[in-house]
Amino acid sequence: MTIDVEDYFQVGVFQDRLHPGEWSNFELRIDRNLEKCCQLLDDVGVKATFFVLGWVAERIPKAIKRLADEGHEVGSHGFNHQPIWKLDEKEFSEDIARSQGVLGEILGATPTCYRAPCFSVTAKTLWALDILFEAGFTHDSSIFPVQHPEYGIPHAPEGLHRIQLPNGGELSEFPMTVGSLLGKKLAFCGGGWFRLFPYGLIQRSLKKSQGTRPFVFYLHPWELDPDQPKLYDRTGRLGRFRHYVNLKTNEAKFRRLLADFEFGTMRSVFDATVEANGELPLVDYGLSR
Repeated sequence: MTIDVEDYFQVGVFQDRLHPGEWSNFELRIDRNLEKCCQLLDDVGVKATFFVLGWVAERIPKAIKRLADEGHEVGSHGFNHQPIWKLDEKEFSEDIARSQGVLGEILGATPTCYRAPCFSVTAKTLWALDILFEAGFTHDSSIFPVQHPEYGIPHAPEGLHRIQLPNGGELSEFPMTVGSLLGKKLAFCGGGWFRLFPYGLIQRSLKKSQGTRPFVFYLHPWELDPDQPKLYDRTGRLGRFRHYVNLKTNEAKFRRLLADFEFGTMRSVFDATVEANGELPLVDYGLSR
């Protein structure tokens, strides 16, 4: 179970018309929505991995510290939620370093797991993995093995694996879970996909995945907040659909998911998989030199 901790105005569909410099002008709702999310997890005894945006952590440090104190895993989601493809190597290094500094001060230890904003580790941004390793990260969950206009590495392994890096290091990767429909790979494991598709389809797809490998699910706390301010003027028609579809029914659907499956932190799933099956396969993504 993974939670991407960002507020409603920081989402990818608004990025072309809403600059991070404007974020402070909007009502902050992440604290209450994060509390609601944690209560739903606590009700069923689930510990999750929270990928926290550094910008958010600066504003609600006590809530982020409480996540770790209550046994959840805290990872980094970068600082300003900018997709890697919008950054050069220096800008990316600065973004994760800033996030690590904030989270490290709050937690007393810097996180070692990472998820890129908008799943923006793609074939064109694999250079970012070396930088993550050099920054002290050991685990990543940014790669979507699916074809998508914005993200994805279609031929990436679908199971847990290690990535061999050009600098000689390794990162353990938990790729996003995909299913298939009419012979095509399908994303369904969280976010707008979870809100869009009928629960029965989600349930069947996850059970099928569960039979062969661990799956990963992701949620944003704002997806439990149907009363959030509407930013219709900050995105186009498709963006409005992607962000607001089925917000009113999502909490009930999420409750069903928590009741139907067993979840843990990303680290605990890695550890259990290695214990059961031995060392994870090593993949170089064509990066070795």
